[in-house]
Amino acid sequence: VQSYTTLVGYSLLSSTVAPFSAGYFIQLKPWEERHGPELEAQAIIARLNQRLARMPQAQVFAVAPPAIPGIGTGGGFSFMLRSPGGSSVDELSTNAKKMIAALREQPEIARVTTLFDAEVPQIFIDVDRDKMLRQGVAPASAYGALQAFMGGLYVNDFNRFGRQWRTYVSAEPEYRNQVDGINSFFVRNTAGDMVPLSSLTSPRSVIGPNYVTRFNLQRSAEILGGGKPGVASGDVLAAIERTAAKTLPDGWGVAFNNMSYQEKTAPSSGPVFALAVLFVFLILAAQYESWSLPFSVLLVVPAGVAGAFLALVLARLPFDVYGQVGLIMLIGLSAKNAILIVEFAKLEYEKGKSASEAALTAAKLRLRPILMTAFAFILGCVPLLRAQGAGAASRVSMGVVVVYGSLAATFIGIFLTPNLFVIVQSFAERFGGRPPVTPSATPSSASEPSVPADHSHATPPEEHA
Repeated sequence: VQSYTTLVGYSLLSSTVAPFSAGYFIQLKPWEERHGPELEAQAIIARLNQRLARMPQAQVFAVAPPAIPGIGTGGGFSFMLRSPGGSSVDELSTNAKKMIAALREQPEIARVTTLFDAEVPQIFIDVDRDKMLRQGVAPASAYGALQAFMGGLYVNDFNRFGRQWRTYVSAEPEYRNQVDGINSFFVRNTAGDMVPLSSLTSPRSVIGPNYVTRFNLQRSAEILGGGKPGVASGDVLAAIERTAAKTLPDGWGVAFNNMSYQEKTAPSSGPVFALAVLFVFLILAAQYESWSLPFSVLLVVPAGVAGAFLALVLARLPFDVYGQVGLIMLIGLSAKNAILIVEFAKLEYEKGKSASEAALTAAKLRLRPILMTAFAFILGCVPLLRAQGAGAASRVSMGVVVVYGSLAATFIGIFLTPNLFVIVQSFAERFGGRPPVTPSATPSSASEPSVPADHSHATPPEEHA
């Protein structure tokens, strides 16, 4: 740790003022000074949470900053436990504890907690309205003085230094540390006399929540947590929904917020991949002027995708958004290698060769260019695969997909593409009714008159003599 900043009396995660809340902004040392995986941010957070969990005096935990600044206050998942109308705070607290206990048993969940607490010691002040009216004290004056004593009373706004500021009236801390300090506060009645607040109020100790959150007009409790390393965030959110369906009673539910809400509402990556493949197909169909030949190119793409997913499984990496970007790049590279073979096979096929001969000729002719371009691209992506430092996880995820997927697409594609060309072209000949085009030098019909041979190169008879 390089430095830290303390914030007392304010909850960073719930954005509420609470006397028993505090927060620390911890700044780690530069990456080049932290050697080894045990000094990475996630490893430090895991060790901190293990030690902080053994503190009985308070509920303390460490969280990473949000993946996207401004969307949420911490990393991991966040959802609201929604209660139906008419439910009490005690019921909300009971179901929140049941939900947390059930989530801790799920294999996808690493940590889970809530800031909602329905058993906070509080001071409740009863105001005797009859005494207030008999002594001529206006309700607004009495409640305003109580608010200034217990918290802060808003007065007005003013402009200064090009900004707008709010004015609050609040008692000094030493006068409101104890409830007996109310004896020092007075309020003016309609006759102009000062009336002590203690003669109008009677304090008592109660137990209740420090604050209650309303989410979509429903009384709710926010639950925070994070998934285990290597578990995709989508699997974590699915485990939360599955647990809520089994644990919560009828009428209760969960609603994701912050970054989790964005993940649930964002469209899946399936349409993006389908759109990428569709555009490649349409471009190839326009280039070859054929609806069948693009299939011999696109059918190689699953080989590269299979290699990429196998590499992710062996490396124990999630298929995150960076891997999805790498997969779109992989689709283009796999198609490029196949195009190099199909393009030349099509030219040989149009010269009169059979589909198998054309494919074999194109595979031999384009083997070296394919390997050279493929290895140039793969070696250029090796720095992604071996990335280190801050933000290396995103580059490694993309590098694993691109490098190993490209290797699979290259070594499998050089054997698979010629066979696919032959298969697709055979189907096109069988069902399309268009035989291969014969070369222009070959006579197109036996009925055409034959052209006499050219004997201009023959030796004249007199030269023999």
